[in-house]
Amino acid sequence: MSRKLRFFKDQIHKAGLLPSPHPASQPDIELEELEMQLAEHEHELIEMNSNTEKLQQTYNELLEFKMVLQKASDFLVSSRSNSTVQEREMVENVYSNDDYADTASLLEQEMQPGPSVQSGVRFVSGIICKSKVLTFERMLFRATRGNMFFNQAAADDQILDPSSNEMVEKTVFVVFFSGEQARTKILKICEAFGANCYPVPEDVTKRMQITREVSSRLSELETTLDAGTRHRDKALTSIGFQLVKWMNMVGREKAVYDTLNMLNFDVTKKCLVGEGWCPIFAKTKIQEALQRATFDSNSQVGIIFHVMDAVESPPTYFRTNRFTSAFQEIVDAYGVANYQEANPAVYTVVTFPFLFAVMFGDWGHGICLLLGALVLIARERKLGTQKLGSFMEMLFGGRYVLLLMSIFSIYCGLIYNEFFSVPFHIFGESAYKCRDSSCSDARSIGLIKSRDPYPFGVDPSWRGSRTELPFLNSLKMKLSILLGVVQMNLGIILSYFNARFFGNSLDIKYQFVPQMIFLNCLFGYLSLLIVIKWCSGSQADLYHVMIYMFLSPFEDLGENKLFWGQGVLQVILLLCAVVAVPWMLFPKPFILKRLHTERFQGRTYGLLGTSDMKIDDEPDSARQHQEDFNFSEEFVHQMIHSIEFVLGAVSNTASYLRLWALSLAHSELSTVFYEKVLLLAWGYENIIIRLVGLAVFAFATAFILLMMETLSAFLHALRLHWVEFQNKFYHGDGYKFRPFSFASLTDDDD
Repeated sequence: MSRKLRFFKDQIHKAGLLPSPHPASQPDIELEELEMQLAEHEHELIEMNSNTEKLQQTYNELLEFKMVLQKASDFLVSSRSNSTVQEREMVENVYSNDDYADTASLLEQEMQPGPSVQSGVRFVSGIICKSKVLTFERMLFRATRGNMFFNQAAADDQILDPSSNEMVEKTVFVVFFSGEQARTKILKICEAFGANCYPVPEDVTKRMQITREVSSRLSELETTLDAGTRHRDKALTSIGFQLVKWMNMVGREKAVYDTLNMLNFDVTKKCLVGEGWCPIFAKTKIQEALQRATFDSNSQVGIIFHVMDAVESPPTYFRTNRFTSAFQEIVDAYGVANYQEANPAVYTVVTFPFLFAVMFGDWGHGICLLLGALVLIARERKLGTQKLGSFMEMLFGGRYVLLLMSIFSIYCGLIYNEFFSVPFHIFGESAYKCRDSSCSDARSIGLIKSRDPYPFGVDPSWRGSRTELPFLNSLKMKLSILLGVVQMNLGIILSYFNARFFGNSLDIKYQFVPQMIFLNCLFGYLSLLIVIKWCSGSQADLYHVMIYMFLSPFEDLGENKLFWGQGVLQVILLLCAVVAVPWMLFPKPFILKRLHTERFQGRTYGLLGTSDMKIDDEPDSARQHQEDFNFSEEFVHQMIHSIEFVLGAVSNTASYLRLWALSLAHSELSTVFYEKVLLLAWGYENIIIRLVGLAVFAFATAFILLMMETLSAFLHALRLHWVEFQNKFYHGDGYKFRPFSFASLTDDDD
């Protein structure tokens, strides 16, 4: 039935018709009745196609015959008219030279009125595909050794190919030759090249009579073909009204049978046994559905629902809604969580749009993104039922991600105090003012602090000052490190909850603890120095402090000292970081080896079995799941993990500096477009220049800042979550729970 429906769909597509997306309202039918209907429709269509193909073949042959008659007549008439001038000379040569018949050319023999019939000059006319003409002519020339004359002319009409349903260009040809052997060769070559040969009489009257007969039959066939096409289109249209409904019905039935095929048939108990997974919260619903099915089917045997233990790991299922599903898809693209593993999507809902906004912070651009997200959300019911393109489908699926990204971008833009790169005094006056009246026009020098700091975000007076770029660079760079250290600590803390949930105390003692010590003794200490420097207003060089913490840990800090006891604290932190590396590397493999030795000491016996039981063949037997402990493999794995964490702590912290780099790039691009395009054009009095400048600024803002920069910040935020955050705790080697659902079926499912 599915094959027949695909056949109907192909036939409707070839006919240029469209199946109705809204099927006609007709009463439901049983599957057996539908099968009979489909068989009748298929038989009817096949018969109509066969008749149409035969009629089309006959029509093509007659059309080709008609064109051959017309073109061949032109060749024969032109050759006769051209020969009248030479006829007298040829006759004289014939009567004056007895050996002329042996030396005359084929064309000259053909032009002779009397001797041409005696010499046996003949011709073959036909039609061939235009693409084969050159090869065809070359083959004829070689086969007859040049003893032929080839005439060709393009056909006036294209011929419809019934197999491919495409129009084909053809060429009419006439081959003049002499001799029966040449005729046999030419006909074989015509057959090999797929050329159709048609007899053309030399008599003009006969040719005209045949042409009239062929034209009459062609007009009759055209009428018949049109009637057949209308009848076929009408039948296909009636099928098209029900095609979607029938395909859904058959697809559902196939899905049911495909699922039933997964069940095992127990011969002794005369019942079907199926094993599967279901969420714990759905057990009651499943039992109710099974009881209802037993009652509706009047079954004499009840359905037994039994919870069983399984050796393999269960699938992973997270209940999501239209708001959280997009964030869950972002995590699942990296890897599906193991069963009961901590789900990063819970934190990604907040951290992903926030890190995006740190790189994209501009509340003017954020408002533009917010408007786009609100349009998608307002029309989600309409767009959800439409078939969208790949780009729009991706955008629509992430509409709530876009909403949060835009809201966080507005928030970060207010902190950066940037509205299309322009600062505003939103939260009050600037904390700085001119020292005297001479600096009223010079914002870069002579400013002094006159009141309390700007209440929220960056003071607008920094814009345009000489120290704007160093100040913002320092601010955003330190913010990036702080955010990175916080998120990496969150990832390590989640690894603790994973280990505690699964009862793995070794991972807590020999992975979580040393990892926390190593990361925070180095980069947690750096974050502490950043906060102290901000609070104290110190001029200490943090680069110098961190570098000489490793090179000269006992050296006096001098001007770079931020608090009492800093030198001693640095030595202690450095020693703790050094101790944490072997703490991660060595204890765990040796403890695992000792536990394995104690567990299997003296246990060299196997399981007892009977003649009816084969332990080796049991897929879930205890012997199969008893794995040998490989100490070297475990040690190498732990060594790789430790080295990866130590190097990753440095590289991942540096990787968070992309927050600073992209934020700076976005801000500078916005400034360039505002100052060098919009303000420059606005400096002219010409209205055309102003409009052009406004158009260029709008284009650059929409396509570069709102599209390319959004995509860039999105990808960088994605990388920070997949690599820097999730590799601290997330294994992601589980598999999704895919329950049976009619809603998940598509047209392409077999």
